[in-house]
Amino acid sequence: MYKELIQKLAAGTALTKEEYLALIRNREAVRDEAARLASEMRKHYYGNRVFIRGLIEFTNYCKNNCYYCGIRAGNSHVERYRLTKEEIWDCSDAGYQLGFRTFVLQGGEDAYFTDELVAEIVRGIKRRHPDCAVTLSIGEREYESYRMFREAGADRYLLRHETANCEHYEKLHPDNMSFEHRMKCLRDLKSLGYQVGAGFMVGSPGQTEEHLADELLFLKELQPQMVGIGPFIPHKDTPFGAEQAGSAELTTFLLSLIRLTLPNVLLPATTALGTIDPTGREKGIMAGANVLMPNLSPADVRKKYLLYDNKICTGDEAAQCIECLKNRIRKTGCDIVTDRGDFRITED
Repeated sequence: MYKELIQKLAAGTALTKEEYLALIRNREAVRDEAARLASEMRKHYYGNRVFIRGLIEFTNYCKNNCYYCGIRAGNSHVERYRLTKEEIWDCSDAGYQLGFRTFVLQGGEDAYFTDELVAEIVRGIKRRHPDCAVTLSIGEREYESYRMFREAGADRYLLRHETANCEHYEKLHPDNMSFEHRMKCLRDLKSLGYQVGAGFMVGSPGQTEEHLADELLFLKELQPQMVGIGPFIPHKDTPFGAEQAGSAELTTFLLSLIRLTLPNVLLPATTALGTIDPTGREKGIMAGANVLMPNLSPADVRKKYLLYDNKICTGDEAAQCIECLKNRIRKTGCDIVTDRGDFRITED
């Protein structure tokens, strides 16, 4: 029965919440089949190519106090930093030499980086590397801000919604943050023509299997070009510091379901997955993922951008060890390529 549901999903038939829920609850029976079909689907659209994004974590200041996040404003133990625009541009130059053709500028919601400054940084990268894509991941802003970044040359925007359930959202965030505004931001980004990335934590405090089924329905409705999911990992200096971490096994299964639900989506095997399981990113690729995001940030700040405990910051996570990562991914039957790795609207 459950294999029939997976095959139904792979054939392009929309599932109901109850059907998604049945798959999640009985994933032992279908995990291998789901991964096989998801890998075939990825290959159909993208071949065996795995795209790399150069991650530049340029500020760990943040105005928000999300209960799960290590760089939350209320964490006084964080050693704060900001990169200058010149340092960010230098990171992009170094990344270009290493073969990166997409740069992801990620940071907390830091008022120092005004709309004008962000736009200037984007324009600077585009001038230096016109054949590259620029992705922003800097949280919630207003429509006009997003429009300015788009006009400056930003191609993509990552804004993880974290949960598609309003009540659950309120358990993860303080009262001054709004589920409705987060959703409005995603709609605004889509209307401006960005390649939009959404995503959620797997195993976050209060999350239920019903919530996960709702996530899949929400993603089907939103139709983002990218989806980033990873297991919840607690940070000791947050209100959720004593909570149990999410599951790598469940995360990889959900990657397969997302690939089958959104066949041509760009789907990262995240750093969080590689943190909770030493071979997590390889497992993610074999489950249908096709994106990796090695760290291009200066070595002296990598350990300061800790959203959760024990984040991998050196070794294969560092972009400078890209050859090591290529060798690891090759064992999955895939290959890291030098490519912008744009979302494919049509099939190969």
